[in-house]
Amino acid sequence: MRRHQNRVFAIALHYLRDREEARDTTQEIFIKVYRGLATLERDRPFLPWLLRLARNGCIDRIRRLKIRTPEISVPIEDVPGLAGAGPSPEEAHLGDLRSQLLYRALGTLPAASREMILLKDIQQLKLEEICELLALPLGTVKSRSFRARIELAKAVQALDPSYGA
Repeated sequence: MRRHQNRVFAIALHYLRDREEARDTTQEIFIKVYRGLATLERDRPFLPWLLRLARNGCIDRIRRLKIRTPEISVPIEDVPGLAGAGPSPEEAHLGDLRSQLLYRALGTLPAASREMILLKDIQQLKLEEICELLALPLGTVKSRSFRARIELAKAVQALDPSYGA
C-alpha cells in the first residue's frame, strides 16, 4: 500500500478534484485491492490492475455523489510526488511557474485528453498498460496520446504566448 498510495491518491485527486473525497476514495480502493487480491492472476502485472481499480473506483464515486468534476486545476504542491525542486531558489521558482502553467493548461483539456496525459506522462504507464486499463486498442491509445499532447501544447501557448518562443 505504501508503495502505491501516492499514485492512487493522485489519480483520485485528478478525477474528484477534492482532497477529502480523494482521500476517502483512496481508502476504499485499497480495501477493494485487499479483498480482490485473490482474483488477480499471478501472470498479470499488478500496477495496471491497481490503476484500473482506482479509475473505476473514482468513476463510481462520482456517480454515487452525482457530481461533475469542476474544471479547476489542482495546485502542483497538493499532488504528492509530482513537485520537482531545482538546485537553486530561482530555478525552483521558474520550475514552479512552469508546472503551474502546465497544470492550468491541463485543467482546460477535455477529460479524455487529461486522462491520457495523466496515465502516460504523469503516471508514466507504458502504452500496453494503458491499453489494458482503458480496454482500447494500441493504435487508439497512441493516437489519443498524440492528440492529447498537441492539445496540451496549444493550451499552454494560449495561456502564455511567450512560452516556448
